[in-house]
Amino acid sequence: MQIDVINLGPMDNCTYLISQDGQALLIDPAWDMSFLEHTLQEKKLTLLAVFFTHGHFDHVKFAQTLLEKTGVKGYLEKKDEMLAGISPLYLHLYQGEQTFAIGPFSVHVIPTPGHTAGGVCIQIENYLFTGDTLFPGACGRVDLPTSDPRQMRESLLKLAQLPEDTQIFAGHSYGGKCSSTIGYERIQNPFMRNALRDKDFL
Repeated sequence: MQIDVINLGPMDNCTYLISQDGQALLIDPAWDMSFLEHTLQEKKLTLLAVFFTHGHFDHVKFAQTLLEKTGVKGYLEKKDEMLAGISPLYLHLYQGEQTFAIGPFSVHVIPTPGHTAGGVCIQIENYLFTGDTLFPGACGRVDLPTSDPRQMRESLLKLAQLPEDTQIFAGHSYGGKCSSTIGYERIQNPFMRNALRDKDFL
């Protein structure tokens, strides 16, 4: 399995292209659909599905055009349907923790509300795509509509229980870095540390 990190858009967004055996998934495609289409063609990949970690505009903005053109479904947690503004014709809506078998991929979706009500992390093998829940050294904002700092703490506690070598890939490359491990974040991330200690998190 190969993971390509594609930085697009004005907010250091990370779109992820996961491929294996000529088949592919996209996570959080929001910007420059023509570039993403060209990348798929150049790599001779068949797109099977699109997954969204949450419904904020910078993670979904132009995705509907890609869904329309390719005919694939966008997988989105139902609580973020209104936030995303994508027509339900192009969505596969689900609720709660799920595992989807799509081509060669087993996609495990872990609900992690806090940044948004329907925020999720997407686990494929030992790789965790954390959207705006967990960043290297930080967590997502909790001062936005449908945000909840108490839910964010619970989500960080949930992620902290994953194996230490779980590789995380965040929704933005803030500071030029989008990747880390759960073990490193348990020790170095002040938000995860405080969530674990129940100290000064809120």
